[in-house]
Amino acid sequence: MFEPSTLKDIAKALGLSTSTVSRALRDTHEISPETKKIVLEYAEKINYRPNPIALSLKERRSKSIGVIVSEVANHYFSQAINGIESIAYSRGYHVIITQTHESYEREKANIQHLASRSVDGLLVSLSAETSDTSYLQSLHKRGLPMVFFDRVADDIETHKIIANNEKGAFEATEYLIKKGCKRIAHLTSSAHLSISIERLEGYKQALEKYGLPFNQDYVKYCPHGGMFYEETETAVKELMALEEKPDAIFIAGDRLSIGCLVVLKNLKINIPEDINVTGFSNSDVLDLFNPPLTSVRQPAFEMGQIATEKLIKLIESKYPVYEFEKEVLETSLQVRDDL
Repeated sequence: MFEPSTLKDIAKALGLSTSTVSRALRDTHEISPETKKIVLEYAEKINYRPNPIALSLKERRSKSIGVIVSEVANHYFSQAINGIESIAYSRGYHVIITQTHESYEREKANIQHLASRSVDGLLVSLSAETSDTSYLQSLHKRGLPMVFFDRVADDIETHKIIANNEKGAFEATEYLIKKGCKRIAHLTSSAHLSISIERLEGYKQALEKYGLPFNQDYVKYCPHGGMFYEETETAVKELMALEEKPDAIFIAGDRLSIGCLVVLKNLKINIPEDINVTGFSNSDVLDLFNPPLTSVRQPAFEMGQIATEKLIKLIESKYPVYEFEKEVLETSLQVRDDL
């Protein structure tokens, strides 16, 4: 069985007291530079590592952050996680990643497990099924620091990092209108998600600006954000069965964008001959489609970094924090089909 070296082992080997060794390793001013050098060199030689459990009991911190996302395979979330890790590890925090697969029950179980494991804070992007955040509110009231990113809870007072969803959706819809499309459908995730609400608003604003009517029949919701192929397939088939078929689709999600292209291909509907498409996606896979798909890209890596910075600030604050920010990062429209 693996037995890591302890402070006592170092003290015994060097003929010092454990408190002297502890202070030397913490680089406190009471210990002479010579003693520090001897202790640090010996600790390095025997590959000494402080016991994180003992440290966390002393500091009442576990130095770990829980992350809740719908799925790691989603390009947007994998980039956000890279941003989260880049900050967390540089600040001495470990990251525990959990996936909800767009399930409210799984999200709740994951978060309660993380909280019971004494993580110092949570970075949360809500699942498509989540409309009731009361369990999160109770953890928040009990003092567990949390920051929301991408899919946020309006009823919890804390930092929120989002993309400019309205502007991104407006630009993607405007792009289709400028290509001559008149009947633009909108494929989106569950209706109550913050990103769905904001992207629908941007879509409506573009239609209004160019004098096109808003048609509720052209808006299709996928309650699990396209996690299941059948969900996307049903929505696209319903659109194509309309008397006045859409001549374009603006898709409001990463997984939905790729799923919709697969459905159209399987239905032998050609882009752009039969229909034009724009999406919200951070996937470079879109470059491989023929023709490539024009899409709205979110600054996922930066969102992850900013959310983590804000969470660590909450965790390490010596006083309660009452001032919170909603930070909105700009999206960019990646025009691909004119390449």
